[in-house]
Amino acid sequence: MSIKTLAFSAALSLVSLPVFAEIVISDAYARSASPNAKSGAAFMQIMNTGDTDDRLIDVRSDAAKRSELHTHIMENGVAHMIHVEEGFAIPAAGMIMLERGGKHVMLMGLNGPFVDGESITVTFVFEQAGEMDVEIVIDLERMPEQAMDHGNMNSSAGN
Repeated sequence: MSIKTLAFSAALSLVSLPVFAEIVISDAYARSASPNAKSGAAFMQIMNTGDTDDRLIDVRSDAAKRSELHTHIMENGVAHMIHVEEGFAIPAAGMIMLERGGKHVMLMGLNGPFVDGESITVTFVFEQAGEMDVEIVIDLERMPEQAMDHGNMNSSAGN
């Protein structure tokens, strides 16, 4: 193989490398409605500190039989929770909030009770950043107003 061919192959491999967004997940907590609940949810802030848009496309957890990305929509004055199959867009240098009454991780068919102070592992799957395992603390007492103050951050309402 000639040096020219090697140089071309090396350059081509650099061009075809995926561009990974820089994802930071913070202020994560999970909860269920009661010790006997069959489902729970996880909430957090997801920041994309990179210069490439990304998308959260899937979640997985051994804490439940099924894990999905959900949001709420209003129909005739009634809130309905729906599975968001296309996931959530996370713009470059932006963030999204997964929070009560909005976008969230839904855990259905819990494999055991959520015990306050324990944690669960959730695998987040991003189009660009790939997979990320996150330990999420269970906080059954937390109220929505106890979340971090995000007043000075860029946000995106897009899916």
